[in-house]
Amino acid sequence: MELPVLSEETVSFAFERSKEMLEMLVDFKELRMMYTCAIKEVKTKFEVLDTEFKVRYRRNPISDIESRLKSNQSILEKMERRHIPFSLENVEKNINDIAGIRVICSYIDDIYLLADALSAQDDIKILEVKDYIKNPKPNGYRSYHMIVSVPVFFAENRRNMKVEVQIRTIAMDFWASLEHQMKYKKEIPDQGEISARLQHCANGIAAIDQEMLALREKIEAAEDKPTEEDILVEKLMKIDVPLY
Repeated sequence: MELPVLSEETVSFAFERSKEMLEMLVDFKELRMMYTCAIKEVKTKFEVLDTEFKVRYRRNPISDIESRLKSNQSILEKMERRHIPFSLENVEKNINDIAGIRVICSYIDDIYLLADALSAQDDIKILEVKDYIKNPKPNGYRSYHMIVSVPVFFAENRRNMKVEVQIRTIAMDFWASLEHQMKYKKEIPDQGEISARLQHCANGIAAIDQEMLALREKIEAAEDKPTEEDILVEKLMKIDVPLY
């Protein structure tokens, strides 16, 4: 079978298109690297706060810090849902949650304590805040969301990168993790009943969060106010607290 002879123009066009695609793939990989570095920057900020609270205060508000980089498939699917043409510029401009940090706290007031501490840092710019604790989603989801911009310094330049920060209690994270698993199970009968029961569970967990905070505050109020000597002794006892 004789193969068709391609014109010089066709070969040249195919070569240029292939070259453009390869360059975009390289640039996209570099962009993902930048988001990975942005995650490290914000995660380090929370780790610094965690270390400070561990040494300076009587209670440590951070239980765990998790991070994730959105997959290529999820990025493409999100852009397709929004009818946004794929380009590196459109990815940076329109997708705010490529880089993500999740901070798990023990109590509700810790959420706002940490959010305020991060917001007060002069190199952090707050782009968006969604308080799903004061205003839960219809399904019962609760969490505190921030989109922040953080400067990342590379060898030859500095880039301001966006990172999504989620701050929630252990109880909120427990509910959200199970709800996330359940919503990917298709063709389940009685969806309405399941949604109602999930919302009921979310309300119950929120009530427990409030009750645990009230109990902690009551215990703290009953404690004797420490003297200057007590504070000094407590600080001396924390000299050997591990800093990492």
